[in-house]
Amino acid sequence: MKLEQFDQSAILVSDERRDRFAASDALRLRAHSVIPGGAHTYAKGDDQYPVLAPGFIARGLGCHVWDVDGNRFIEYGMGLRAVGLGHAFPKVVSAVLREICRGNNFTRPSPLEVDCAESLLEIVPGAEMAKFTKDGSTATTAAVRLARAYTGRSLVALCADHPFYSYDDWAISTTPMNAGIPQDISDLTLTFRYNDLPGVAAMFSAHPGRIAALILEAAKDAEPADGFLAGLRELCHRNGALLIIDEMITGFRWPQHSAQRHYGVEADLSTFGKALGNGFAISALVGKREIMRLGGFDHNRDRVFLLSTTHGAETSALAASLAVMKIYRSEPVVETLERQGRRLQAGIEDAAARHNVAEHFQLLGRSSNLVYACRDRNGALSQSFRTLFLQEIIRRGVLAPSLVVSYSHSDDDIDRTVEAIDGALGVYRRALEDGPETHLVGRPVQPVFRRRATPAPRVTRPRKQSRSSPIDRALPVVSP
Repeated sequence: MKLEQFDQSAILVSDERRDRFAASDALRLRAHSVIPGGAHTYAKGDDQYPVLAPGFIARGLGCHVWDVDGNRFIEYGMGLRAVGLGHAFPKVVSAVLREICRGNNFTRPSPLEVDCAESLLEIVPGAEMAKFTKDGSTATTAAVRLARAYTGRSLVALCADHPFYSYDDWAISTTPMNAGIPQDISDLTLTFRYNDLPGVAAMFSAHPGRIAALILEAAKDAEPADGFLAGLRELCHRNGALLIIDEMITGFRWPQHSAQRHYGVEADLSTFGKALGNGFAISALVGKREIMRLGGFDHNRDRVFLLSTTHGAETSALAASLAVMKIYRSEPVVETLERQGRRLQAGIEDAAARHNVAEHFQLLGRSSNLVYACRDRNGALSQSFRTLFLQEIIRRGVLAPSLVVSYSHSDDDIDRTVEAIDGALGVYRRALEDGPETHLVGRPVQPVFRRRATPAPRVTRPRKQSRSSPIDRALPVVSP
């Protein structure tokens, strides 16, 4: 055993971690010394995974990834849903390689910018203009700025049931991680609940003539109630506000490649990304011409500085996006995602029923976009049980912060995943009886959006312990 210290508290790290994840542990120490949080995306941070987990992924192919220690995993979540086709998907890689050999960024626009915009607009109902950028946050923030300019209003309302739209102040001000955001900025953002039209109507009544736009995902873990999206659009327009739909996740994962098209609703503005580039950095803002044109110069109103980034339309990402959209038009990608998702869901639900944990381990969301909820013996959501589940599936060769499938997940991959989860749920069942701490190595995972930070790891000299020492069986101590 060795002792790894987190400031005033300590966790025990087993020989299993030392043996399987030695290279990750060494790299982790370097990462935390030069990168705040040790990663460039909070959802990829150490606090989101158990102690017994790979720290760094070296490569991926299809739905399989290899960490820096050479451990192989079947991956789900696929780069936070950005890799819909599979890692290093050959047709996408070939398109990118061809383009970067011609140069990746020029002084004037590339013709690919026009081709890519036209191709994307074919997918989004009612959208007439597009603007590309690198990540979802800049796209949604541009939509909010545009809505405020178009309406001449200051307030924006976001759906509180969909917790992340942007790292910018207007959105993060509604989370517990709002340090550094002035109250005057926070006061400009309102919240509403999903599937609650009366609540939205009351919000408009409480702020007459002041709300520029509402933003939400068309669907997430729950489906929209009958008439909700159409009713939301009608309420927005009746009150002079715009409807913004964030399709970062639903785009290229829902039927017809767009939740708007699937549910039969047209947003005034919408945002796309993630699977649009199959892992390459590209996102987009699309919308009605009369609104989007404010970011151009063919009008007589005040101009909006909409999106203008050095790398916003680099040719490698545009080539990836064009290849992705071509594949989606010619191959049954979404149908495969849904079929494999249903196969996975059925297998897991059978395993949960067999282990009598169906009320404690639950699958949520559309089959192509499954997430899971881990509950304790009292039915409360539990980070400890989530950590235990992650730990046990990782032990069995599956890396799954969610259960979001890709086009590359084969029947064999699904079957092996179900087998791994079946084993993990057996441990889960025992933990419901004798406590997760009996089976868990190290501290539990933490929510991304929390006010206080968990201190970064600091390693001390290992203590020499015999394998039969009582410290092997001690309960890990973790800071609150």
